Amino acid sequence: MAIMARAASMRGYRELVDELGGDGKELLARYGISLDAVASDDALVPAESMGWALEVGAVELDCPDLGLRLAARQDSEILGLLAVAIANSATVGAGIACAARFLSIHHGGVSITLVPDPEGHTGVVALNYRDNAEVAGFSQAIDHGAGLIHRFLRQGAGDYGLRSIHLPHPARAATARYTEFFGADVHFDRPTTVLRFAAELLHRPVLGSNPMLHKLAMDFLDRNYPEPDRTMTARVRLAIDRAFLESKADIETVARMLTMHERTLQRALAAEGSTFTGVLDEARRDATYRLLCETDLPMSRITTLIGLREQSALTRVVRRWFGSTPQQLRTAARARNGARARVSIPAIEAEA
Repeated sequence: MAIMARAASMRGYRELVDELGGDGKELLARYGISLDAVASDDALVPAESMGWALEVGAVELDCPDLGLRLAARQDSEILGLLAVAIANSATVGAGIACAARFLSIHHGGVSITLVPDPEGHTGVVALNYRDNAEVAGFSQAIDHGAGLIHRFLRQGAGDYGLRSIHLPHPARAATARYTEFFGADVHFDRPTTVLRFAAELLHRPVLGSNPMLHKLAMDFLDRNYPEPDRTMTARVRLAIDRAFLESKADIETVARMLTMHERTLQRALAAEGSTFTGVLDEARRDATYRLLCETDLPMSRITTLIGLREQSALTRVVRRWFGSTPQQLRTAARARNGARARVSIPAIEAEA
């Protein structure tokens, strides 16, 4: 099954392509996206179709910043009622929490989460934007998504003090174009997409928020999407994290924890564009980072906890994930945060 997304994400695409000398309607139709679907708040189309429309449009129109241009002409209304909930949250942090919880109802292949600053600066956090477009190589879709997040943050907080942005692909347009759009340094070929800003932004009030509108929107979302993040991928990830502590995190153990057959689990993950191996690799990466940077556990113990048999295997995967040895990663964390590194992210206010 394809990962689905709301076609409203492509609003403004036809007009933009037409202005650039192409045929926006034809390009959308080429990938099975109708204008009626784009105009609808509810119509779903394969996320891959939108990715191809952006990628091919950029090539055929010789417009390497097509994703950024589309983001520049859109506003939060493409998110429907979710936009109302976000825009009327009490603080920026609460708005991010709302988006993180419900974004999957708009696009099944994207997520956002707060993570420690990848550059290790005190008082700075990063908003990590994950998109299945990274796997497919759709750099225009990544630029589009990152551009929208940047614009939505500016809508809610004004100049929110973006320090820099990391993108997981080479520069498609001139670097100056990216810098102009984001108003900050842009670094390419990084592991994933992150926007870095001061942690204090999370507590800043959202401009013009209305508590009553927020409550009405949240009531609707809670009633209609009670567990929006409980995809099979999310359930497997939670089970793997638990298995690290209680037993070994292999597919047999996780399937037993979820009371389902291994093949059923694999098919459910495949329908979401995921694999058990991929989810396990991400879980191991995150657990390894925490254990190396936030504890003094010996390497042998960390190797066992994340389900590897030999310490040499730990060294290999840490090099692949972070480009350094386990000891180098731990030493760098201690240099940033003191002898006993403790990375913390300011709490996000709970939603009403």
